[in-house]
Amino acid sequence: MIGAYDDRDGKIWMDGTLVEWRDAKVHILSHALHYASSVFEGERAYGGKIFLSEKHSQRLLKSAELIDMEIPWTVEQIEAAKYEVVKANGLSDAYVRAVAFRGAGPDMGVSSARNPVRLAIAAWEWGSYYGDAKFKGAKLDISKWKRPSPETIPTAAKAAGLYMICTMSKHAAEAKGCSDALFFDYRGYVAEATGANVFFVKDGEVHTPLPDAILNGLTRQTVIGMLKERDITVHERHIMPEEMAGFEQCWLTGSAAEVTPVGQIGDYTFEVGALTREISEAYEALVRS
Repeated sequence: MIGAYDDRDGKIWMDGTLVEWRDAKVHILSHALHYASSVFEGERAYGGKIFLSEKHSQRLLKSAELIDMEIPWTVEQIEAAKYEVVKANGLSDAYVRAVAFRGAGPDMGVSSARNPVRLAIAAWEWGSYYGDAKFKGAKLDISKWKRPSPETIPTAAKAAGLYMICTMSKHAAEAKGCSDALFFDYRGYVAEATGANVFFVKDGEVHTPLPDAILNGLTRQTVIGMLKERDITVHERHIMPEEMAGFEQCWLTGSAAEVTPVGQIGDYTFEVGALTREISEAYEALVRS
């Protein structure tokens, strides 16, 4: 596919019906556009099979619940819709995006309890999220913004509003020639990238931020399982920024990012080492198995 995302051929599933891609529209007074009442999932299909598909659908429903929305579709219905979209667009390897949001209705203030919750699912071909950085090692900026406290926003939800500072941080990073940006959290601990979790290696052991103020990514959980199967010690803990000086390797994980090596974060540098490459290759084999 080429061109703007609103000007393509294909089908998008909206509220139970496949519609033409260019006709997949919502009203300008949809509540989500004004107040971020929206949750979403990003997933990848490999060979026509969506990796961890059901877990993504379950998380979509949970995210909606966390921001006081009830999606009027079951996991089973969402699963069927996702595969219907992939098939309708003739795709095998694809990125799948499900988004639930409060639409237009009788409410147009902060309160929106009477507005319908809508669901749309699209799929398209999408290569490596970080381009050739997936092989050479990504370069990350350090964001000036902090991931918020769970007391201020439901950080366990994959909610649209949580990504506002991600967009700003990634724009700033790209302006510096970086692929992405790393956040610290509200306490000053290393947190995550704008759309991916982060892992570090030191002396053959792996360290990754405790997900107590960040999204516990499904790819993150998968990779931790892969490491433990290899009898590699994994420390899920709070990591101070200055500790990055002592780490030897680093990688990012996410459904879009998959497993992407990191060569630099701010002034800290890392090698694209053997364990990084092993986990990246093993993940690639797993999702296609």
